[in-house]
Amino acid sequence: MDQVIRKELSVECAPEIDDLVAEIRRKFERRADELIPMLQMAQKTLGFLPEQALLEIARLTGLPAAKVFGTVTFYAQFRLQPVGRHIIRVCRGTACHVKGSDRILDDLQDHLQIAPGQTTREGLFTLETVACFGSCALAPIMVVNDSVYGSMNRSRALKLLDDIRAREQARV
Repeated sequence: MDQVIRKELSVECAPEIDDLVAEIRRKFERRADELIPMLQMAQKTLGFLPEQALLEIARLTGLPAAKVFGTVTFYAQFRLQPVGRHIIRVCRGTACHVKGSDRILDDLQDHLQIAPGQTTREGLFTLETVACFGSCALAPIMVVNDSVYGSMNRSRALKLLDDIRAREQARV
């Protein structure tokens, strides 16, 4: 996984932004129609899109900053805040809801002490909801990072988080 920056970047000292700008210069012609791929690369590199990165991308493309910010806020894939090392997504689609995803989500919120859209204090987990994953036969669905867990129930969901936390603590 690419290096993810878990702290806020300051305007004065952001070598990560300088490296990003250099990489954009190498990989792109800096045309306006390359905005989304540039934003995706920036987010993959930095873990989120800090204001300074957006301003630099606006400068490089010649687009107004408002257009760049507007694009970022329009698409759900882009983040303006840092996220946890593990992103947990719970499906809220009809099939998942009927099979208990709402109860799983409630338990996850209680267990992690966060609401959807928030990150745990130590930066380990970010909790999100998704309208539908399109895997209704596996309902209820929970996705952690890029791994899909089907036919989830409340105890399996909490055990999965505890296992992840234990692996993270063992790495330290």
